[in-house]
Amino acid sequence: MGVLSLIIKREFISKVRNKSFIIMTFVSPLIFVAVAALIGYLSSMKTEVKHIGIHDESGMFVNEFKNSESYKYHDVSKIDPKILKDSVSQANYEGVLFIPKKEDLKAYENAIEYVSEESPSFGFIANIESKLSEKLMRKNLTNKGVDTVLLDQSKIDVTMHLTKASGEETIKGLNEMKVIIGSVFGYLIMMFIIIYGNMVMRSVIEEKTSRIIEIIISSIKPIQLMMGKIIGTTLAGILQFVIWAIVGGILLIIANFVFGLHTSTPTTEVAMEASKLADIQVYFTELLKLPLISMLIYFLIYFIGGYFLYSSLYAAIGAAVDNETDTQQFMFPVIMPLMLGVYIGFFTVMNEPHGTVATIFSMIPLTSPIVMLMRIPFGVPFWQIALSIALLFATFIAIVWVASKIYRVGILMYGKKPTWKELVKWLKY
Repeated sequence: MGVLSLIIKREFISKVRNKSFIIMTFVSPLIFVAVAALIGYLSSMKTEVKHIGIHDESGMFVNEFKNSESYKYHDVSKIDPKILKDSVSQANYEGVLFIPKKEDLKAYENAIEYVSEESPSFGFIANIESKLSEKLMRKNLTNKGVDTVLLDQSKIDVTMHLTKASGEETIKGLNEMKVIIGSVFGYLIMMFIIIYGNMVMRSVIEEKTSRIIEIIISSIKPIQLMMGKIIGTTLAGILQFVIWAIVGGILLIIANFVFGLHTSTPTTEVAMEASKLADIQVYFTELLKLPLISMLIYFLIYFIGGYFLYSSLYAAIGAAVDNETDTQQFMFPVIMPLMLGVYIGFFTVMNEPHGTVATIFSMIPLTSPIVMLMRIPFGVPFWQIALSIALLFATFIAIVWVASKIYRVGILMYGKKPTWKELVKWLKY
């Protein structure tokens, strides 16, 4: 154990004293806050108003289009269509909506045309089509003797009151909030594995190519060296994340204080802000009802198990090759389960958190650190979590044993690109 602690200490100190590590530790929060501030600034900017021409020969639709912050509509029904098309080409109008005059309302289905230089957004087209369809429907009902005013008065908007079987109240979007929380945990694990797993692999390659490893390996066991590198790099990574969280939090508070002050706010905006605040408070109350402490504990467990499992593979890959270029053939099988876990978790957990697909992938060790963390906010039976953790750490032990064998042989191999077949042979040595 003394030898292992020395290796861990050596790896940790060499990482935290590295110039690139120090620079990225303190520069990354600045970049993050700068990007967040830029996004906030851009989102607060008013979009450029787009001018849309309405050439309505029928006269039924021109008054249906109301100006908004993004679009301003102009009645150009008396202007020649050829001139209007030239105006579109000359960028006088973003686009022109041509509505012909038809005797039969059914004929409007395929008779309306929108002319523009660039393809319009899906939302804009959907909004235009909705307005046209609504007007035609009401006109059709009027022609058939239906009182549309009475129809409007008969409309009743229903807002459902959501409660659980236990009688406890709940809110809309709670499942989405749970998925977001689980996704953040799973994504953090994936990013930590990729970033610091690569760091372990590069460290092994550097020592191997510099031949320092030949001296080190003469006095310690390969598995001790491999685990020392993994644990030392992990501790350096955790330290970096803690610094990021502290510095980033301070910078966000300062940025909000500096740029978020408003000397005066109109009454309507105050009311809107109060309404938003009330909604946020409701969601925050629901958030506090989640098993946050147990979720944090499980996050740490899956974080440790998942990171050590994948870092062992990264260390084995680093030992098997002479440079980073040769690692590409081995990286895809390592990255693929992580990406699969993210996509499986995101597309299945939201709809069926306890479905067959989500349950199976939350048990498979290579994907469970991500998928299970997405399922836990929905309430997973303890036996499933216990089985998933047991499988994860059992697989971790097996992977460490396999990786140590590859590491033991590969760390002293030079000048030859290994193949999958050769890696299998190394396991027999």
